Amino acid sequence: MLFVGLLSAGLYAQDTAAKIEFKSETIDYGEIEKGSDGIRVFEFTNTGTAPLVISDVKSSCGCTIPKKPEGPIMPGATGQIQVKYDTKRVGPIRKAITVTSNADTPTKILKIKGTVKAEGAK
Repeated sequence: MLFVGLLSAGLYAQDTAAKIEFKSETIDYGEIEKGSDGIRVFEFTNTGTAPLVISDVKSSCGCTIPKKPEGPIMPGATGQIQVKYDTKRVGPIRKAITVTSNADTPTKILKIKGTVKAEGAK
C-alpha cells in the first residue's frame, strides 16, 4: 500500500511542474554599429502548472550581462531575461546564456549572434 501511495505522489508531482517556453532561443543582432545599444530581451512563458523560479542566468563571457526576473513567474504568465552585449567589441558575436530554473527542463541554453561593425565600416 505504501508503494502505491509513493507512486501516485510521484505522478502528481510531475503533473504540477513549471515549464519554460521561449518565444525564441536565439537573438540575432545582425550587423550593428560599434557603441550601439546592446540590450536585447528573451521573452518566455510559464506553460506549466506550478510557479517558475529562475535561480540563475550566466553568460559564456564577461562581455554579455544577463538579468533574470526577481520573483516567480506564475503559470500562464510571461517574463523576460534581459541581455546586454558590450558593443564596444568589434567583430562577430557568438555567445551562450545558460538559464537554470525549477522547470521540467532545468537548464536551457540561449544564444546571441551577430556582428559589431567598426565605426565607418560598410
